[in-house]
Amino acid sequence: MAVPKHKVSKSRRDKRRTHQKTGAPSVGTCPECGEAKLPHFACPECGVYRGRNITEASE
Repeated sequence: MAVPKHKVSKSRRDKRRTHQKTGAPSVGTCPECGEAKLPHFACPECGVYRGRNITEASE
């Protein structure tokens, strides 16, 4: 089993993790109302998903 011989500094550890960050979520527009919405989610404004009204519209 591999055992580290020396302590890995916080700087070296963080340099290694720089590529593990997450990106910003992709945002599309709702075809019904034109508001911004996440893909594969119902629109939070009008409540439409894939052409069907899923939830009641928030007023």
